[in-house]
Amino acid sequence: MAFSRALFSSLVLVFLLFSFSDARDHLVGGKSDGWKIPNSDSESLNQWAEASRFQIGDSLVWNLDPKKDSVLQVIKEDYVTCNTTSPIAEYKEENTKVKLDRSGPYYFISGAKGHCEKGQKMIVVVMSARRGYMGISPAPSPMQNEGPAIAPTSSASGLKAGMMMMVILGSLFGMVLF
Repeated sequence: MAFSRALFSSLVLVFLLFSFSDARDHLVGGKSDGWKIPNSDSESLNQWAEASRFQIGDSLVWNLDPKKDSVLQVIKEDYVTCNTTSPIAEYKEENTKVKLDRSGPYYFISGAKGHCEKGQKMIVVVMSARRGYMGISPAPSPMQNEGPAIAPTSSASGLKAGMMMMVILGSLFGMVLF
């Protein structure tokens, strides 16, 4: 009985570890026609963005009609004033995908004339780096350290498999001992 509980607990732990580590694609507005002028404040793109959790590595996906609209990534001041003249990036493809590669706010407005002023804009806040197992931060990259980079001695997949085995065995022994 104790062994089956320990095995079940270990499998749940492995599932949780893998399910929180994958980057996700977020359909803007939560639906295929989400990038549009909102009908009311309750349809605000910012309400959708505030209710969503964005992590580094995730992507935003827009389904656009490139003949009618585009997405502009802008600075905060241009977001507030709906200035479309100097975007950081412009996206005009039917299935636009933007990777969120840093933490902090991203500002997006519609490139169609007058749409931003009518509320077709969105702020997405990306959370800081993901936490590892048990809330422990992953090791910093060599670029973040002041010391010299050390060449790895084994493949990353082997290291990950080894860590997973340690977690499973640790869980099993921990459950059996108690």
